[in-house]
Amino acid sequence: MGGADGRSLHFLVNVGSAGYHPAAWLDPALAPESFISLDHYRRVAAVAERGLLDGLLFPDIPVQQPSIARGPAATLDPILLTSALAVSTERVGLIPTATSTLNLPYNLARRILSLDHVSGGRAGWNVVTTFEPNAARNFGIEHLPERDERYRRAGEYVDLTKKLWDSWEDDALIGDQASARFADPDKVHAVDHRGEFFTVAGPLNVTRSPQGRPVLVQAGSSAQGKAFAAAHAEAIYATQFGLGPAQQFAREIRAAAVADGRDPTQIRILPGLVPVVAGTTAEASAKFDTLQSRLHPDSAPVRALARWLGYPDTDLDLDAPIPERLLTLPENRIGPQGFFASLTRYAADTGHTVRQLLSEFLGGHRVVVGTPEQVADHVETWWRSGAVDGFTVIPAVLPSYLEDFVDHVVPILQARGLFRTDYAGHTLRSHLGLREPINTFARR
Repeated sequence: MGGADGRSLHFLVNVGSAGYHPAAWLDPALAPESFISLDHYRRVAAVAERGLLDGLLFPDIPVQQPSIARGPAATLDPILLTSALAVSTERVGLIPTATSTLNLPYNLARRILSLDHVSGGRAGWNVVTTFEPNAARNFGIEHLPERDERYRRAGEYVDLTKKLWDSWEDDALIGDQASARFADPDKVHAVDHRGEFFTVAGPLNVTRSPQGRPVLVQAGSSAQGKAFAAAHAEAIYATQFGLGPAQQFAREIRAAAVADGRDPTQIRILPGLVPVVAGTTAEASAKFDTLQSRLHPDSAPVRALARWLGYPDTDLDLDAPIPERLLTLPENRIGPQGFFASLTRYAADTGHTVRQLLSEFLGGHRVVVGTPEQVADHVETWWRSGAVDGFTVIPAVLPSYLEDFVDHVVPILQARGLFRTDYAGHTLRSHLGLREPINTFARR
């Protein structure tokens, strides 16, 4: 399946609460407490697996958000949740988010690798560095390090985690009951890491992954985030609004990966996509309008856009373009820089009014509204351009919007020969077409 160059489409799914839209929980088909219901997430996982999608990505910021008055701005621990879902799924990948700023490396490496074993090699780790100061205070950190230091720390953290994951060689476990030989101690290695931020002895007390290592996923699009992705990421959950910038992003990432000594074909670029699917374009637009109309005035979309930009909402006129003075990153902005750069470039290139922008983006990602064929056309056009390897599907409401994508868009992509008609393997790495990494200790 795929193109003449051997490429094929890949899809992750962003699984957040009742869905990505702030009014998702108001859907009459959902229980208000669905965001803490394991059955809710089981239904979502079953739909994704039925659609042969690559993996489920669970976002996380370990802090209570201030918007609980109007929506369920709370989440279950993604590592515990994905461990529970490993029992009720067989093929789909499971990718929890965990921060390198607020976790100790040994504990997190052990937890992610344990998930990988429990799921039979279907685990990934979405690496984030945490920009939310209130989250830091929950861990006794009064002041977060600056962005450069956070990413420098994350780089050391990931290098150390790889060593911990490799500390058992593939054939270190003997398991010979007749001779009572369990493991070969010479093939279980201490890491003896002493770096700028961490000192860890090792080895890890968990054997090597069924897929070599869990898959490393990364979501940053700032300058530091792109450098980190080029050095470490195997899948990138990016923010891209226009095809031209997306192509430029892909060229930059792959060139930087080559400069870091990596094979650029071993990176999957999967920007966020919010599909709104219905039988006709008018029906799809009405469907999205209905969802938007459920928003309480306190959570109006224009205010959300202003927050993302880092400016007061009073500076935005719904029926005018974003003022040029607001297209410059404000000083001391805390939020994601990659989103700001992508949105402001798209706004400047298109000249869209704020109202038009609000119909094309949701929470930092591109919305595509239309028939199944129109959504499939969008996916195919971007994929054939070489800008992306697929998308991270972000359902506005779960599981219904994901069902629309799986039941109506995926069959079109399969009929066009662009997407698998069955899973070829059992691991997340095999779904993504990524090679199993060589154990760093075995090469010595």
